[in-house]
Amino acid sequence: MKTYVLRRLLQAIPILLLVPFFTFLLIELAPGNVVDAWKLDPQIPDEVIEQVSKKYGLDQPWYMRYLTWMKGAVTELDLGYSVPNKRDVAPIIGERLFNTFILALYATFLEWVIAIPLGILSATKQYTIVDKICSTIAFLGLSIPNVFLALLALLFAYSTGWFPVGGLRSIDYESYSAWGKFLDLMHHLTLPAFVLAAAGLATYMRQMRGNLLDQLRADYLTTARAKGLTEPVVVGKHAVRNAINPLITLFGFSISNLLSGSVLVETVMSYPGLGRTVVEALFTQDEYLVVAALLMGAILLILGNLLADILLALSDPRIRLQ
Repeated sequence: MKTYVLRRLLQAIPILLLVPFFTFLLIELAPGNVVDAWKLDPQIPDEVIEQVSKKYGLDQPWYMRYLTWMKGAVTELDLGYSVPNKRDVAPIIGERLFNTFILALYATFLEWVIAIPLGILSATKQYTIVDKICSTIAFLGLSIPNVFLALLALLFAYSTGWFPVGGLRSIDYESYSAWGKFLDLMHHLTLPAFVLAAAGLATYMRQMRGNLLDQLRADYLTTARAKGLTEPVVVGKHAVRNAINPLITLFGFSISNLLSGSVLVETVMSYPGLGRTVVEALFTQDEYLVVAALLMGAILLILGNLLADILLALSDPRIRLQ
């Protein structure tokens, strides 16, 4: 296991080097840089613009900025300086990454807690009205774009007043008790998490239904029934466990879907996460913030896929990590 994990981490090094490389290159293809807008302001002297450009390496070629940034990131964990935000990039990434992490964690929790029972219910009630309702919910979740679903969620929140429109915390958050802070956080997370989890929830539900139907027709369950085991025991103890194992392989893919979906969901729903930070940084051409955010996304994707492989090996003794 340790050898496998170490090998996977070593294989990820080229990816972690290439993501910043191509990010710097693509940003360089766009006209101008982060301080070009200052040139339109007559109150900002040209000397100040030149000093800022020189201080943060904005006057250097893109490949030199890449090498300088990589050296600082590897040797000093320095992710650069955000000129528009007037702050180091690392604290910004830390704050926004934590917000995206708890949103993705909540969305993943909703996916599994809702999708697995509905998938089991749909399979055990095949061709009934219950199965048709579950299938309709799944098809809607797969077909409705995240942007449209986010707009519908905002309209629902605004019309009913049941959920806050945007943000992560209430204004008087600090005055709440520990339990009140938790409830306030969940209140703000619920709608964005449901929107972010919609597609994954539908995928898991359909996959669980198909896997369980295959298991229910398997010969070993026919033998179990012939031995006198009740249907709840056959389904719950044997079929469901074997049907869930293949879903773990989808966990790594769901991480990538959550990260890509978070860009749209966070932007539309005004959620202060890493995805929204990338969009805002692109508009201001804050290249160091964009590079650091995309690098963090790549790290999360690599760790998510690695975790999925490890969980699959632990849950299924037939699988060994080679």
